Amino acid sequence: MIAFISGTVEAIEENAAIIDTGAFGCRVFMSPYGLSALTVGTEIKIYTYLKVAEDAMDLYGFLSTEELSMFRRIISVSGAGPKAGLAILSVLRPAEFALAVVTGDFKAITRAQGVGPKLAQKIVLELKDKLENSDFIKNAVDTTPTVSISVAGENEAVQALCSLGYTQTEAARAVGQANGDSVSDVICSALQILANN
Repeated sequence: MIAFISGTVEAIEENAAIIDTGAFGCRVFMSPYGLSALTVGTEIKIYTYLKVAEDAMDLYGFLSTEELSMFRRIISVSGAGPKAGLAILSVLRPAEFALAVVTGDFKAITRAQGVGPKLAQKIVLELKDKLENSDFIKNAVDTTPTVSISVAGENEAVQALCSLGYTQTEAARAVGQANGDSVSDVICSALQILANN
């Protein structure tokens, strides 16, 4: 297994980058988001996943271990291959994807090219109980109080926290202290509060 590669960006293609490692060049398939962060001639370290098939060995690359970890979870779902994984991480950052899963927002996942409602619902169903607090907190952004969410939104946030292992009391208290104008923002804020307690 190739954990990562380091080298110089030799070329950037439509869906991959060629990395000169010194001894040989590696073609690494990446999301448009990842490719947009690369510049030809610069040094880069890319975390990788090697997919071995009967007729090919493809290397998929990510700029962070968080992205790689989430990619592995996505492709663990039957029917979700590497192309779907890259497509999803092109439209949702890892923390955003985790929030979409735990809140059951499969429509956010269908924004990814080639990912239909059926596959998105399957991803949500299979991964909902496998995500951890760190999937939210690591990339959560601070929010400032603006418009309060509805009571239904608060209940949804509490249910999401309960699905992560918190008690109803802990979840309700954290949601009551949290800031944000959307359910996702409130969940991120509540998780930061719970992590600090």
